[in-house]
Amino acid sequence: MVGIAKAPGSSRKLAAGWLRWSLLGFGLALAVAVSQGRAEANPPPQPVQLTTQDKADLQRIAAYLNAIGTMTARFHQQAANGGTASGWVWMERPGRMRFQYDPPNPILLIADRFYVYYIDTQLAEVSQVGLKFTPAWFFLRVPISFDDLEVTRFERGNNALQITVIDPAAPDNGSLTMNFTETPLSLREWTIVDQQHHVTSVSLSQQQFGMALDPNLFVYQNPYRPHRGTDN
Repeated sequence: MVGIAKAPGSSRKLAAGWLRWSLLGFGLALAVAVSQGRAEANPPPQPVQLTTQDKADLQRIAAYLNAIGTMTARFHQQAANGGTASGWVWMERPGRMRFQYDPPNPILLIADRFYVYYIDTQLAEVSQVGLKFTPAWFFLRVPISFDDLEVTRFERGNNALQITVIDPAAPDNGSLTMNFTETPLSLREWTIVDQQHHVTSVSLSQQQFGMALDPNLFVYQNPYRPHRGTDN
């Protein structure tokens, strides 16, 4: 979000880090490198001065993201320590998303409009966090807007736009960077930097839009709930 087949435990740490990061409050990293200790406090990044063209491009990006109703894509996830994982993502706005990792990685992530569930099918463990407290909320909310975020970086490259945002209410909690192709406008990658400066990137390929998706993709049914029998 290599060696997943050789070290599935490392893969679980990567995916579990996504949930730990989301609990910090700013909220789509899908993984975080193994903890390196608490980083020293740094001054929070400052908002950049946006040009008229920058503001127009932000509106264009918001319109592009808001036009996405359903999507499916391959994802490739990479952490700064070299750990990687891949799989498929499905999204249906508002509020629904599913990240399914390729075998033998046992991790499944489901957003159902209210919660994000982190499921380890191998360990039979489930954790959950409110969707609005995760980075996924930026992509899944309706409407998507930059009005409540601060843009700390806006860069242009060869047919590319890169935008970094933070939550001004919690600037120390991390940042979200999005990379787009400019023509045609398309989201290609996002990067999360967490509170301890761990970096995780997720890139997309084989994107398809506008298809009908099975609602059951986004329904979490707990298979680990203890069975309650009746007393005789």
